[in-house]
Amino acid sequence: MKKIKMTNHYILGLIFLAFNWNCQSDGGGTEPTEEPAIEAGVSQIDYQVSQQVFTNPERGFMHTWTVFSEGNAVDPTALDNLKNQNVSLILRLYYLEQFKDGPLSTVQLELFQTDMERFREAGVKCVLRFAYTNDQNGTDAPIDVMETHLDQLAPLFEENADVIAFVQAGFIGAWGEWYYSSNGLANTEGREALLTKMLEVFPENIKIQVRTPLYKQAIFGYSTAMGSDIGYGTSDLARVGFHNDCFMASTTDYGTYQDIAAEKDYISKEALYVPTGGETCPPVDIPLADCTTAETEMELLKWTYLNLDYYGPVLDGWRNANCFEDFQRRLGYRLALRRATLADEVSNSLQLRLDMENLGFAPVYSTKNSYLVLRSTADGTLFKKPLELDIRRLLPDSTFEWEETLDISDVPQGSYELLLEIADAFESLQGRPEYSIRLANANVWEASTGFNDLNHTITIN
Repeated sequence: MKKIKMTNHYILGLIFLAFNWNCQSDGGGTEPTEEPAIEAGVSQIDYQVSQQVFTNPERGFMHTWTVFSEGNAVDPTALDNLKNQNVSLILRLYYLEQFKDGPLSTVQLELFQTDMERFREAGVKCVLRFAYTNDQNGTDAPIDVMETHLDQLAPLFEENADVIAFVQAGFIGAWGEWYYSSNGLANTEGREALLTKMLEVFPENIKIQVRTPLYKQAIFGYSTAMGSDIGYGTSDLARVGFHNDCFMASTTDYGTYQDIAAEKDYISKEALYVPTGGETCPPVDIPLADCTTAETEMELLKWTYLNLDYYGPVLDGWRNANCFEDFQRRLGYRLALRRATLADEVSNSLQLRLDMENLGFAPVYSTKNSYLVLRSTADGTLFKKPLELDIRRLLPDSTFEWEETLDISDVPQGSYELLLEIADAFESLQGRPEYSIRLANANVWEASTGFNDLNHTITIN
């Protein structure tokens, strides 16, 4: 278990943010290695980790919903039913088979916009992919047509960036898997031309996933995994992750890997910053992936989402072996409070210390807005204090200590409950609990507000 310590103090009115990263093993425990001394008037609140399966944004099992040219928009009733399945992601695969030789129609563009509006209304996000054929021997489009379609869609991508979680590169070849191409695009030159255009038209907060690690390495001309200096940025390199459509289906995952150990190690390191996800498919030279194999692979490759609709026998095997629910809990991030150290009575400033951990397979990939919320016990008035907390740095299998001193001189005297909000960064989704991160603790989540209750009340005097 790694331990990551991050502190933030206000000194003489100046904000100083310091990160102290310690990646040494602490023996596998989940508690901080040193117990802090508790001063008089300071409370230490210990939290119970919950095993409940629940929904969180941008991670977990997902459905794949395919639509052909000018087809039907997503069904609002089906979207409503996702709540009962703990699903917050839909892979929306658009086939553009009618438009291989020309621009997209107004009807096609309206279909896309309607889908995005319905995703937002339902409180879910999507993973996008576009393709021109679902036949291995079918035809795709020339690169200039692909670029025209992306230019047409660009304003809609910008308008709906709030509900687009990730994008699978798509377009080229059967199923948009970048392998077969009737237009000679299944090579580094063709793939690079498409990816360059996609990085141009999609907002920089959206990460794009390519089908194999070697595709990314060839396009960018490198093979050493990026570090945090690049990974937390918005350069093209920092925006490209991976999807695998034959996860655990052969020794090479149907050609996903060539140098298997080296490329998996590369993805494992890159996936601290960019997402991995996809689906399983029928195994050809190995048995169906059992629970142990699947857990090992998902931990190594930091899987954040997995298709619920394919391949059925693999998923049923996990259900029958009673590990499916564990994967429901651990796909993507699963953040939990361990301890908070908080004063009981304060005046102009409040010192916050939180000990947290990530029990999931992956980190949070998109930036979030975190707040300490003070709620008056007298009348419910809210005061939100922005935190410097970057939740993306809470890595899987890690403990995380956060300290920050907050100026509360503008908060009136009185008694206040303390709550933590980890909200979506988009203003359009503010105040939507479905888009806030729920912590994996008992007795903290408020479904009506999207707040996590720190179970502590302070007096401001």
